[in-house]
Amino acid sequence: MKTEISATARKTWMSLLAQADERELSQLWGGFDHDPAFDWLRPPEAGGVMVRGRMGGGGAPFNLGEMTVTRCALTLADGTVGHAYVQGRSKPKAEIAAKVDALMQTKVADDLRQAVLEPLQQAQQSRKEARAAKAAATKVEFFTMVRGED
Repeated sequence: MKTEISATARKTWMSLLAQADERELSQLWGGFDHDPAFDWLRPPEAGGVMVRGRMGGGGAPFNLGEMTVTRCALTLADGTVGHAYVQGRSKPKAEIAAKVDALMQTKVADDLRQAVLEPLQQAQQSRKEARAAKAAATKVEFFTMVRGED
């Protein structure tokens, strides 16, 4: 049974899955007790995509370089379709991400969110905070002392 989802919510979990650590995702998925039957629409395949950038966030776009991604698409028995695009060449990670995408559109979405997505988000936030703390530790503050000269 499909449920209505917003495009923003789907973008959020797709982004989280694409950036997730493969080991963490596999462990969390293994702990989730619902592994659905599915048929491949597009089996996992690795390829490259061009990454584009902009100087200063608003300048003219330029090609930064290529990045390897793995993509796949599957359909559950009830017709729900799940897609995945993940960094790197991990076919198992892409398969799990596509299953999660499909299941997030069904009635098990709340259970899946608690079991897989929320722990992934917490781990991602922890890594971000650790990276920020490490960068802050190297911060140098410059100041000028007034020497009394005009």
